Amino acid sequence: MKKPASVTTLDDFGRVQLSKTFFMRDFLYSEIGHLHGLSNIPDNPDMAIEAGKQICENLLEPLQDRFGRLAIRSAYRSKEVNGFGNKMQKAKQSGYTCAANEKNYGGHIWDERNTDGNLGATVCLVVPSFIPYFDAGMSWKALAWWVHDNLPYGSMFFFPKNAAFNLTWCEVPERRIDSYILPDKGTLTKRGMANNDGDHSAHYTELLAAFDQQ
Repeated sequence: MKKPASVTTLDDFGRVQLSKTFFMRDFLYSEIGHLHGLSNIPDNPDMAIEAGKQICENLLEPLQDRFGRLAIRSAYRSKEVNGFGNKMQKAKQSGYTCAANEKNYGGHIWDERNTDGNLGATVCLVVPSFIPYFDAGMSWKALAWWVHDNLPYGSMFFFPKNAAFNLTWCEVPERRIDSYILPDKGTLTKRGMANNDGDHSAHYTELLAAFDQQ
């Protein structure tokens, strides 16, 4: 598929069904692109579609099946959008949090393989049904460990507001969880740490019980 260059071809691209409930259009909105008039369209649509199918089928659909509708905060970024965001971040402009393009290949930039040559995709999302429990004091780690034990994720990075998190699928997964949420800011687990293997269900038993009672 060529890069969409008209309303018709972009409309067709947006209609591509990535999984049971997700379409490409769900992942193309960008505040940076909208505000600054930048194109958030892949240079390699076929690669973006393949990466999108993988993250939707392997991660987003099963997560949504267990915890209800997901809210997408940020997903695909073109090199133009991400590069501008990184430039503004370096200039210390508020609200811009994009890493360099090379660090986002196989991440938010779905249509470029990462530096190891692996296909990947990142979606920043919120699980709305989890917010009341998080606000009431339940640890974000309950959700993180459930994903770790049940889904073939690449990496996760949690943020304080609404326990939003970057969820990444990758051909060669890191199996790493990081967080900006105090008092547990830092790395929760990664390959080589003793807690990366084994059963972590004790961390999310309360969460599952609460959902099963709904």
